Amino acid sequence: MQNPVLDLWRLDETPGAGNAIELLGQLALERALRYANPADRDEFVAGRIAALHFAATLLGVESRRLVPEYHCPQCGPAQDHGRPGFMLDGGPAPLALSASRASGWVLLAGVVHPPEELRLGVDLESTDKAAFEGFDDVALTANEKRFLLTIQDQQRNSQRARLWARKEAWLKMTGEGLRRNPAELDVLDLPGLSDVTEKELPEGLVAALALG
Repeated sequence: MQNPVLDLWRLDETPGAGNAIELLGQLALERALRYANPADRDEFVAGRIAALHFAATLLGVESRRLVPEYHCPQCGPAQDHGRPGFMLDGGPAPLALSASRASGWVLLAGVVHPPEELRLGVDLESTDKAAFEGFDDVALTANEKRFLLTIQDQQRNSQRARLWARKEAWLKMTGEGLRRNPAELDVLDLPGLSDVTEKELPEGLVAALALG
């Protein structure tokens, strides 16, 4: 099985954002308009455009040949949310994709011509996201809590964020999302799940990749 291609984009430097917005499709544009905060709206749009350019690059085609087709495992196809996907020349583009935004960045993962059953999930997190009282009780298994006790105090919040990124990546891959209780999902040793080390991440960010 081929390894996913990973790419990291700064959202405020996404190329062609102004010219490519019409390529995102009506569903994405309607969702963008529902954001009350303009900064959040701009990051959503930039993330979608980054995914479009990323997919086009992997396939070696022009971006305008791709039509967004996001699929939610719960809601079905043709959604404004869910797994990224695209139509190419009237048929599904031969790609498995995942994307995650955090702190002004978007991390993208893709496999070209994947086996039909292949699923992947990627997650990018800020290391301060898990730094709140009560996180361990709502997010971690008993085994993961014991693991944290072996980590130096100054590294624990970073490790908490890594564990959370693993959970998010895994649940994206399976399609369960947070319908599954994360405190019942132990991610210390799951096959196909790993921390992202291939890309040099900005300080304060961690990421995980799930492939199955």
